[in-house]
Amino acid sequence: MKNLAFLLLTIILLQGCDLVEKKVDADPLPSWNDGPSKQAIVEFVTLTTNPDGKYFVPEEERIAVFDNDGTLWSEKPMYFPFEFAFDMVRLHVSEHPEWNEEQPFKGILERDNQAVFSSGEEGILDLLVETHTGMTNAAFKQMVDNWIDTARHDVTGWLYKDMVYKPMLELLDYFRTHQFRTFIVTGGPVTFLQPWSDEVYGIPTEQLIGSRFKLVYEYTDEGPVVFRAPAFEFLNDEGGKVESISYQIGKRPVAAFGNSDGDLAMLQYTSAGEGKRLMVYIHHTDGEREYAYDRESPVGRLDK
Repeated sequence: MKNLAFLLLTIILLQGCDLVEKKVDADPLPSWNDGPSKQAIVEFVTLTTNPDGKYFVPEEERIAVFDNDGTLWSEKPMYFPFEFAFDMVRLHVSEHPEWNEEQPFKGILERDNQAVFSSGEEGILDLLVETHTGMTNAAFKQMVDNWIDTARHDVTGWLYKDMVYKPMLELLDYFRTHQFRTFIVTGGPVTFLQPWSDEVYGIPTEQLIGSRFKLVYEYTDEGPVVFRAPAFEFLNDEGGKVESISYQIGKRPVAAFGNSDGDLAMLQYTSAGEGKRLMVYIHHTDGEREYAYDRESPVGRLDK
């Protein structure tokens, strides 16, 4: 019996070692095709986290920045914050009967996207101001929270918060496992991401950087509140992304991920640093499983 017990214990221990070995050797990016892109990412992480290597990056300097629209989640047929704004117009039209006659609101109600976007930059800004301001910041976040948990993509029927790229979720986890801090640097409204980014991406609100509307502190009968004023404060796109990184992070990233011309400055800024750097463009080439687009696309244009 003693010999049998010893044999069983040995088998259990050997199985345990095998499981540990399999876990260590497991592919950290199973959804990525084996090829130069995956190899470059794994090589970068390996070299920059090796304390004995010449490319070692201390943990406090391991900063990786990611665009959101078209990089971490889909952005077709239009940017999802616009989809949110469209839904808010349809939801609140009874409070604004004038929207039935004014563009771009009339186009939204008639589901005429051409009319919506023919209103130009001024019309789109009016749309965002009307649907993203005029309430407390807490009320807006609740609106976004409700929407992200219920609204569905017109083509796939999926929740918008499920329209994220599995390979990129793996990548975020891979970086964080190796003590990289992951930041989102997006042209979208930063307060649109705040209610759900931690749940979906594992990225806390303090690591979100985006475009913003003016916020105003007020003391009301209900107590202190932060009110969303009807004024656009900062567009976090192109060179603005670099300005925001410099202002809010205060350190140059060592890795940057984007998918459009709006991300070029961020990748250039990252690449100009010393030591090993990683710059990755997500190129949308799969028209069957998602969308195929680049130079001619009005959304996520990749030309430069």
